[in-house]
Amino acid sequence: MTHRDEAPRWRAVMNTLKKSTACAVAAAAMMSGYAHAEFSGDVVRIGIINDQSGGFADLSGQGAVVAANLALEDFQKLNSSIEVEIVSADHQNKADIGAQIVRKWFEVEGVDMVADGANSAVALAIQAVAREKNKLVFYAAVGTTDITGKQCSPTSFSWLHDNYNLVAAPVRNLVGQGQDTWFFIAADYAFGRNMVSESERILTEAGGKSVGSIFHPLGNSDYSSFLLQAQTSGAKVVAFANAGEQLVSSMKQWNEFGMNTGPQKAVAELMFLTDIHSMGLETAQGLTGVTAWYWDLNDETRAFAERFFARHGAMPTAPQASVYSSVFHYLKSVAAAGTDATDAVVEKVRATPVDDFYAPGATIRADSKLVHDFYLVEVKEPSEQSKPWAYYNVAKTIKAADAYPPLAESPCPLVNKVAN
Repeated sequence: MTHRDEAPRWRAVMNTLKKSTACAVAAAAMMSGYAHAEFSGDVVRIGIINDQSGGFADLSGQGAVVAANLALEDFQKLNSSIEVEIVSADHQNKADIGAQIVRKWFEVEGVDMVADGANSAVALAIQAVAREKNKLVFYAAVGTTDITGKQCSPTSFSWLHDNYNLVAAPVRNLVGQGQDTWFFIAADYAFGRNMVSESERILTEAGGKSVGSIFHPLGNSDYSSFLLQAQTSGAKVVAFANAGEQLVSSMKQWNEFGMNTGPQKAVAELMFLTDIHSMGLETAQGLTGVTAWYWDLNDETRAFAERFFARHGAMPTAPQASVYSSVFHYLKSVAAAGTDATDAVVEKVRATPVDDFYAPGATIRADSKLVHDFYLVEVKEPSEQSKPWAYYNVAKTIKAADAYPPLAESPCPLVNKVAN
């Protein structure tokens, strides 16, 4: 056979190879296009919204953004092929501003999930937008029980606490010790009013009595008249249903007026690590409260805290740790679903175990609460402090089974009325 005889056969082989290669390239392109189509805009976008300039900025704020980015870094070590972006915004503790930001994120900027909240009134406004747009929200520092109660949504999750978790154990413990008359100094917005309502209900059930309550504006700085009313009420317990800068100012003035040496016991119904740091142990010593998480609990919590401190210059609060956990869990669920489509991701969120340094062995129940342990803590005396930021003595672990009201009592429309 001559070279001329081989030429037609060679050309036929080459044509076949070219066609096969073209088909392979086309198939690869189609597969690539399909893979990218699973993620809207070819990227998963997460929005962190909280108070970044006001009285709650220390307990959440930019620290929550740091925590979210740490979660992203850890996720991408395992799933480097999924592109994720994190954006953040300051809602300025205004419900209308929070709702506007989140609506724009969902409608224009392609945000798939929102985390934190850090204000009950803002959270309720965000909840309405998220329900309308069928988008996911993971709440951290949000106290109102309405979020997973009558305003619950199938795409929104309470990852940190609500007011029931915060007040039930202290009320029952103190009433059991004879501290059975209470007066409340509370912030005058959704969080404070809901916390007082929950406290008074549980107080009555425990055999105690509320002798009064007074509500102050958000951002108030002079608490003298409120403290005077608490003092003259004769209550054995003065409970502060405020947080952040408000609690710090309240307790400083409590000490300035000498009430710390009087017969009344102060209880912080919502207390964060950064609050204690701001007021100092001389002022805060002996103050009791409930927290969902504390950085100095064990080796795992301390390891995260060291990473966080290196970025933020402060130890993490419970809300900041919960933002890490919720962002990481969301991203794991996205990876498991193979898409950022809300319904598919929600299914994986509920089905994927939550077992991390923040909430080991936690579960998500039908009303969208993450069910985990809490801790009854007491602020140390200055002489007890052995290292920076180690402010709490853990008096008691409140097991998850005791930290939540029965599911059958939930007003959440998602829940069938059956016993938990």
